[in-house]
Amino acid sequence: MTATVPAATLLTPSLAHDPAFAPESRVWVYTANRSMSHDEAAAAQHTLDAFARQWTAHNQALQAKAEVFQNQFIILLVDETKAGASGCSIDKSVHFLEGLGQELGIDFFERMRFAWTENDEMYFADRDEFSGHVGSGRISGETLVVNTLAQSKKDLNEKWLVPFGESWHRRLV
Repeated sequence: MTATVPAATLLTPSLAHDPAFAPESRVWVYTANRSMSHDEAAAAQHTLDAFARQWTAHNQALQAKAEVFQNQFIILLVDETKAGASGCSIDKSVHFLEGLGQELGIDFFERMRFAWTENDEMYFADRDEFSGHVGSGRISGETLVVNTLAQSKKDLNEKWLVPFGESWHRRLV
């Protein structure tokens, strides 16, 4: 018998379920201004893996992992129960993502690009398009939207997808 995977699981980053990281592990979510091609996403993942392996804070290795998700998000995860990310180490990650973005011609700091689920698929739109979908009723109060403000692995697991009516998004449309 074939087991089916719930759509919500497919629409949640795998980092949310990584047993090697504590639930309170710190998360940063970056949204790309456009979808990455399969080749771009694979190259970005390879580069992110290398960065996560060598990422340090005050010369102490961080237990870190990164994920390209849905070819639109980059998610960084650090288990701060092992070693905490410092301001300098966070700056390193930002500069790294700026450089990766320049290489790929992508802005990973797009804060006005929103994602929602519909028929077990994830869709993306800029603020104006998103507002239009809310106005037309395509996005309702029950529509699940991506919470890019997730701050922990636990948030990724429990609050990655939230109803639009309960999300921070509703204040922007």
